[in-house]
Amino acid sequence: MSEESRTATPRSDKGVLVLVATPIGNLGDMSQRAIDILKSADVICCEDTRHSGKLFNHFGISGKKLIVINEHTEFDARAQVVALVADSKTVALVTDAGMPGISDPGERLVAAVIDAGLRVSAIPGPSALTMALVTSGLPASRFVFEGFLPHSGAERTERLTAATTEPRTIVFYEAPHRLVKTLSDLTLVCGANRRVVVARELTKLHEEIWRGTLQDANMMAGANEPRGEYVIILEPAKPPAPPTSEELIAAIRAEIAKGVSRKDSAARVAARFGVAKRTVYELALQIRESD
Repeated sequence: MSEESRTATPRSDKGVLVLVATPIGNLGDMSQRAIDILKSADVICCEDTRHSGKLFNHFGISGKKLIVINEHTEFDARAQVVALVADSKTVALVTDAGMPGISDPGERLVAAVIDAGLRVSAIPGPSALTMALVTSGLPASRFVFEGFLPHSGAERTERLTAATTEPRTIVFYEAPHRLVKTLSDLTLVCGANRRVVVARELTKLHEEIWRGTLQDANMMAGANEPRGEYVIILEPAKPPAPPTSEELIAAIRAEIAKGVSRKDSAARVAARFGVAKRTVYELALQIRESD
């Protein structure tokens, strides 16, 4: 389906797919609007019927047709959900916790319903991502969400390496049994002194938000048995120090030694280091005067 069709105005059908945020730990965070839409929905899609069943029982939601939507079933269930929405049904989607589609099932369903020209909406609510970010004390005006890192391989290495120069705050999700490895890998690529915040059990009785350096985070994680889902918030990389005049002159001399003219050498060095051409050219002239 083309990008143009995906942005087309939805048809006027009454059907809708509604993504419903559910508590990430504390049932008191469930909004009345979320309860109302789940009670009125024709069908509810859920990640785990046993887990969601406890939530439904607590809020008196019963007698609903349930469709299991998880990482294994979401792709094949798209056509069924699209057909229901096209038939003017209200389909609600919940995951085990938080907002569907954020490191949880939902992204493929949303795309399929939009591609069919049908309506998608959401009931906002609890999110481990935003809660951990705003309580971290690190810059929250610009951030990048990495979700769960690949367990191994080239893609994991690539995404870890990207963190070394990322100018925005970085947010990761991590499972307890991989917390130590991820903190260790981040320390190797980012350095021991990079600030980090590690949050767990958010909104629950034993909520913990730990702040310190990556070096200290490794010691903390190694001294305690990791439990619960974790959010790791890594401070932005500091911008590289500007090159010194000595470094620029050395780079100009290296270009000149290759037979490049002074003017072109200055242009190349300016582009490489992100420095104004005029500044580098003035240094190139100094070389000519001193040679």
